[in-house]
Amino acid sequence: MSSCGVFVHKKQSSSSKETIVIQHTHLATDENCEETASEFQTKKLVLGIERLHVYMDSLKDKRIAVVANQTSVVNGVHLVDTLLALNLNVVKIFAPEHGFRGEADAGEHVMSTIDSTTQIPLISLYGNHKKPTPAEMDSIDILLFDIQDVGVRFYTYISTLHYVMEACAENHTQMVVLDRPNPNAHYIDGPVLQKEFRSFVGMHQVPIVYGMTIGEYAMMINGERWLRDSLSCHLWVVPCKNYNHKMRYVLPIAPSPNLKSEQAILLYPSLCFFEATSVSVGRGTDFPFEVYGHPNFPDTAFSFIPTSRVGAKDPMYVNQKCYGYNLSKEKVKRSYELNLSYLIKAKDLLGDTIPFIKQEAFFNRLAGTNTLLEQLNFNWTAREIRGTWKKDLEQFKRTRQRYLLYK
Repeated sequence: MSSCGVFVHKKQSSSSKETIVIQHTHLATDENCEETASEFQTKKLVLGIERLHVYMDSLKDKRIAVVANQTSVVNGVHLVDTLLALNLNVVKIFAPEHGFRGEADAGEHVMSTIDSTTQIPLISLYGNHKKPTPAEMDSIDILLFDIQDVGVRFYTYISTLHYVMEACAENHTQMVVLDRPNPNAHYIDGPVLQKEFRSFVGMHQVPIVYGMTIGEYAMMINGERWLRDSLSCHLWVVPCKNYNHKMRYVLPIAPSPNLKSEQAILLYPSLCFFEATSVSVGRGTDFPFEVYGHPNFPDTAFSFIPTSRVGAKDPMYVNQKCYGYNLSKEKVKRSYELNLSYLIKAKDLLGDTIPFIKQEAFFNRLAGTNTLLEQLNFNWTAREIRGTWKKDLEQFKRTRQRYLLYK
């Protein structure tokens, strides 16, 4: 499909090639968007945020709120600064987990305050305050969402997306998603979430890696009626140009404090399960989510010592030597499936004397099911485990297909 606006629920204007997606979802497109494959490959990738001519007129004389963090930048300039330079009326900034500057630890409470640079009210959407209140929405005419996602169900920016869409739907506020490429959008894998394991680290019935951009994901939230009471948000997606799901996209800015490299982002879907175990993924080192280890692993050729630092103030096994495995030195390659061998190997190394699972309920929330833990406990092989995902993955792929914007 093309970024020029092909969508299963559509109507075509007789006077232009603009496509308007129904269910209160609008897709911004350009005139004369037909292109050959060779032309596509030679064209420069253009992010949604860069396409000012598409959405700027809609912001004039409006009270604007922005959902953003440190990734909401193009050519070194933050979205908020761009809007202010154009004399647009930005009245509020909402920030997701890790805060507006992206420096807070995972799970750390971030205070709402005034942004020191712009003097605009800054409201945290994390902890006990995940959704904008009616009072906070009352002074807003339009809301811009521009945050870099990594395409993994338990990465909480898509949960923030859900709650912001819900607030916009409840308060009849238009929402604009400025789309960005997704570094893990080239494949789909993992168990599909079961409803009883719904949480902030997994809100929707999707697999761990869902193969969509955040704009496409927003359209799926709307189209599948996943908002409270089956509400529909007045959604406008400004897509990227010259992007497709096979494209390799290296993030110019770390999306959170502990995803510092392309290697970490590619390994994250497989290694994040360790967050609920007694095994460290290297938080408090220079290479989080590129290693894993434990003080009681056998003495391996590689070891690391976590220390307190920005983004990892109190890491597991702080100041203790952990023996383990360094995945950062492996050749960077894009995965096309979750690698369960890390989990299985770590469990075997700890044996029966040291508990492997530290937080069973959290592990099940990350997995989106309690089946994976049971399979690990019964020593299933990776191939046997993956075989149980197949049916649900095929069903999800059919659902996903309805919301894809890119060929």
